[in-house]
Amino acid sequence: MPITSPNLSELHAWLRLTLEPGLGAVSAKNLLMRFGLPEAIFEAKMVDLGSIVGEKMALQLKAPCSEQIQSHIDKTLVWLEQDDHHILTLADQYYPKPLLDTHDPPVLLYVDGQLAVFEKLAMAIVGTRNATLGGEQNARAFGKYIAQQDWCVVSGLAQGIDGAAHEGALSSGKEAATVAVMGTGINRIYPAHHRDLALRIKHQGALVTEYPLDTRAQPFQFPARNRIVAGLSKGVVVVEAAQQSGSLITARMAGEIGREVFAIPGSIHSPVSRGCHQLIRQGAKLVETGQDIIEELGYLVSNKAPQPDELSKKGNIPIEFRRILDMIGFDATPLTVIQQSLGLSDAELSTTLMNMELQGLLVRLADGRYQQVHGE
Repeated sequence: MPITSPNLSELHAWLRLTLEPGLGAVSAKNLLMRFGLPEAIFEAKMVDLGSIVGEKMALQLKAPCSEQIQSHIDKTLVWLEQDDHHILTLADQYYPKPLLDTHDPPVLLYVDGQLAVFEKLAMAIVGTRNATLGGEQNARAFGKYIAQQDWCVVSGLAQGIDGAAHEGALSSGKEAATVAVMGTGINRIYPAHHRDLALRIKHQGALVTEYPLDTRAQPFQFPARNRIVAGLSKGVVVVEAAQQSGSLITARMAGEIGREVFAIPGSIHSPVSRGCHQLIRQGAKLVETGQDIIEELGYLVSNKAPQPDELSKKGNIPIEFRRILDMIGFDATPLTVIQQSLGLSDAELSTTLMNMELQGLLVRLADGRYQQVHGE
């Protein structure tokens, strides 16, 4: 079993928590907030469980694990024994910390591929399934360029823009180049004609989903998937989108959690450009090249960021960085405290903190607080 997984009894409890019929994600997280780890949930008293999920669900949780759920857990454990198969729970040290910014982070993630993808800065590239030839060319070009900067390209494995973005990232030749966030079980590739693409992604990146094994494609699962696409990324690039495109949902979710939103303009006569134009009118950044995105976020177009000691020796830490470092010292400091102390806008603070993370001056902890990186 991979070292990234909890012990067997803990993992059994995590899996059962996500497989119990009728127990939604919100209720599961309420239980976790009250009792801590899942094992404590199943050991809790009826009255305590009932106060959170009601008597009927409390009885279900106190009953022995059903044969159907146990069978599914057994199958999952067999899957987990294979190389590069991982399950990351909310309590796992490898759980992607950016997802904690979302309003509804997944209780657990199934991962097939390289965990190194979660160590990179990431940019989402999304758009319509009914892409034009030019749109697909743009998605490939942006995906390749962003991956060449040693970023990870995140998308949703759909046909059209998503697939082209993944292809572009893979063509960069970089390791941990791309993440495909799926709206199905990890063993159910959708669409089916992307099986070869999915195989290449897991060898040069990772497939990720919150859905249990064997989960088939259902329309309602894909908007939920989009919050993970947005959450994993520093920003979202919409390449082509109609006015009712699901990509606009991803862009909205990104904006709600403080991520940057970018859009590529197109012909005023093209239906798949109208969504992008709508985003631009609403404040999304207009971009024409991948370099526009990297520069807009304030990063140098480089594969290596300067190290903190290098910056200190040169005496060129920007004033706004120094203000934050002086204010927080080496204590773990909540975002709200930093913002209240400095009086920066959400956008200014978000960009500044991202720059400081890239340059190795700050680290973002799992609970959302920021801490200065100790120098030599």
